[in-house]
Amino acid sequence: MTSVTDPARERVIVFDTTMRDGEQSPGASMSLEEKLELAKILEEMRVDVIEAGFPIASNGDFEAVREISKIVTESTICGLARAGVADIERCAEAIRPAKRGRIHTFISTSPVHMKWKLQMEPEAVLEMVTKSVAHARNLCGDVEWSAEDATRTERDFLRRCVEAAIKAGASTINIPDTVGYTYPSEYADIFRDLIENVPGADGVIFSTHCHNDLGLAVANSLSGVQGGARQVEVAVNGIGERAGNAALEEVVMALKVRGDALPYYTGVDPQHITRASRYVSAITGFPVQFNKAIVGKNAFAHESGIHQDGMLKNAETYEIMRPEDVGQGATNLVMGKHSGRHAFREKLKALGYELGQNALNEAFQRFKDLADKKKHVFDDDLVALVDDALASGADRIQVSHLRVVAGTEGPQQAELTVTVDGEERTATATGDGPVDAVFNAIHEVIPHTAILRLFQVHAVTEGTDAQAQVSVRLEEDGRIATGQAADTDTLTASAKAYVNALNNLFARKEKSAPEAKVASGF
Repeated sequence: MTSVTDPARERVIVFDTTMRDGEQSPGASMSLEEKLELAKILEEMRVDVIEAGFPIASNGDFEAVREISKIVTESTICGLARAGVADIERCAEAIRPAKRGRIHTFISTSPVHMKWKLQMEPEAVLEMVTKSVAHARNLCGDVEWSAEDATRTERDFLRRCVEAAIKAGASTINIPDTVGYTYPSEYADIFRDLIENVPGADGVIFSTHCHNDLGLAVANSLSGVQGGARQVEVAVNGIGERAGNAALEEVVMALKVRGDALPYYTGVDPQHITRASRYVSAITGFPVQFNKAIVGKNAFAHESGIHQDGMLKNAETYEIMRPEDVGQGATNLVMGKHSGRHAFREKLKALGYELGQNALNEAFQRFKDLADKKKHVFDDDLVALVDDALASGADRIQVSHLRVVAGTEGPQQAELTVTVDGEERTATATGDGPVDAVFNAIHEVIPHTAILRLFQVHAVTEGTDAQAQVSVRLEEDGRIATGQAADTDTLTASAKAYVNALNNLFARKEKSAPEAKVASGF
């Protein structure tokens, strides 16, 4: 990949509007403390411009912009203002403490907005562009002007408005796709037309601001850059009005990964991306979808056996970027019903297990059976599964079948079949609860005098489909034996753990009295 310092690549300014446009998502309001923390994260990420709020909208917004202006020293702090004098002056007051401040003022330019929203004629709008930008420029040296609903604006009128804003002192010209209406080639053409035909266009920065109503926000933003824009307005996780804005993480990483086709770069440190994503999700309450590009839980997860095999041989087979580059941690080979034997073996090695071929085959089959029962098989599930297999591998007593009838009306009943040295034994028993019934059934098929000293159950992982890991401790004639088992069915795990403890107990009796036959204890 080409270096970001390569003179053949041009720099693109990243303008984050998570705290302004992002907060306009219904239900996504942020407290002052949350905004201050997010501002610090964005500054550490080296975002160029942070749009901290709309100062005249409320006292809370004003305070947020002002306080962020005080603590951020590296990024430019921007406030939004409509074309009116009061808006612009309130914004200027809010950003006054900033080391680098910007006033972002806007007015609608499309026929539908001018007629129904502003109820103004085009010439009056054009006059407002000049007045608002000039007033903002008198209060702040860095002024951005936006043509709201630019992509539905008549092209000739858009040129006139942009020329007026440049002449009045705007240094950044934003051409927003306010309603997510445009498509990539059209959006790129708008920028080319303005840059080529508007006097003074070569002396300002053009900016994209794309909404995602048609799912094209990121594609349009990148096309805008190809058309000549050198600033992109984005939001963390793509939050914003309606379907949201272009996602910061997607635009930044697209420019980074595809430097061959997009000869541009940003100053953003992508290793902070996941941290920012998770923080924004936490404070807004908007979850990040699992398959969300770059920051989703599954963005670097692989379950397919074919994919996992390729990943184990060379990560580049199925990953175009490293998860570490965006702060995601390591690649995750998700163990599920689509996983193959190769990935299963490597996962066990990572967990500290080296199994022989026969043991591996048996464990793999048990894993497949488990994967059919529960959606996600976690590392702890695998540990429980292998430990269970290792513990019961040489057992002479095996649980073959269990059926339990339980409910509010007792007694509960258990129908159990076990295999003892290849011979099946079946019993039906009742008890004070389903576990008691199961243990009584075991006692009938395997008579013994052992006393139950411990019965303990815990969930291996979270969720209603989690495996239950059961521990049973038995004592007989001073000998103590413990058994463990795991299963998605708690009663099945209980039966297997009890039988496992019996196997261990009888094995100890055999060791202490070699002349005795183990079968006699059954």
